[in-house]
This record gives sequence, C-alpha cells and structure tokens, in this order.
Amino acid sequence: MNRLALLPLVVSLAFGAAANAQTSGFGNAQDIKEPVEVTADNLQVDQKTGQAVFSGHVLIGQGAMRLSADRVTVTYANDDQQRISALKAEGNVTLASGDDAAEANTADYNVDSGNVVLKGDVLLTQGQSVLAGETVTVNLATGQANASGRVRSVLQPGQN
Repeated sequence: MNRLALLPLVVSLAFGAAANAQTSGFGNAQDIKEPVEVTADNLQVDQKTGQAVFSGHVLIGQGAMRLSADRVTVTYANDDQQRISALKAEGNVTLASGDDAAEANTADYNVDSGNVVLKGDVLLTQGQSVLAGETVTVNLATGQANASGRVRSVLQPGQN
C-alpha cells in the first residue's frame, strides 16, 4: 500500500480517537467509517523522509468533524511505512465538531501515545464553556487534559 493511500487511515484514526475520548471535549459520537476528504492547494510527498505535506487552505473532514490549517504534515513510522506515527497541523489550526471546537497556532498528534499538544493561543470551547491557555495537552485514550501558560476557564452552570 502506498503512503498516499494511508492518509485517510491516519485522519480516520485521529478523528476516531478524538470521538472516543468522551471527556476530552469532543464527546459527540463520530462515525469513523465515514469517508475522509482532504483538500489543499498543494501536496508534497517525500519517500526518503517518510512525510506527506499538505499546504494552503488545508481542510480535512470526516462526518461532522473538521480540521483546518495552513499546513498539515503526516509522518510515517520508520519501522513500518504503512503506519502513521504523527500528524502536525500548523497555522490557524481549527478542529470542530458540533458545538465543540479547538483553536491553536499548532497541533501535534502522536499516534502511538494518543497525545494531542495544542500550542499558541489555545482556545477550547464546548457550548458556552471555555478553556484557554498557551499549551493544552489532551490524551485521546484517557480523556485527560493539561493546560498551562496563564490558564483561563469559564464554566457555565448546569452544562457538561
């Protein structure tokens, strides 16, 4: 299987893991079997480095889940070129599903650890509740989150 054929798989894994982490803020169920569509102005694939780079108005969608960024880099595992090891979104990053949304300058997703690290003016919203900080790390497997860098939270009574 070639690397380009695996991109929908990694996006599906990333979206599916986020959907299954009920406490991470993207608690609405997503169907990870839905098709994944990626649009971008440009695509570069480098077999030597094991990376595929989408750039320019990148939009990745699956069902109700949307990820947009200026650039998305997909890195394949060194020991298994049919497996995705990481996904990095850079520039104007937005992840949204229904009333749940996350904004940041960058988002790094390590597939093996299940950690997503959002950096740079991070803003998470769920309905009217808000969490902001300079860095927010979410473990998609456990739903645990850590926020740092002048954290601000607004919780609405009777929600979530």
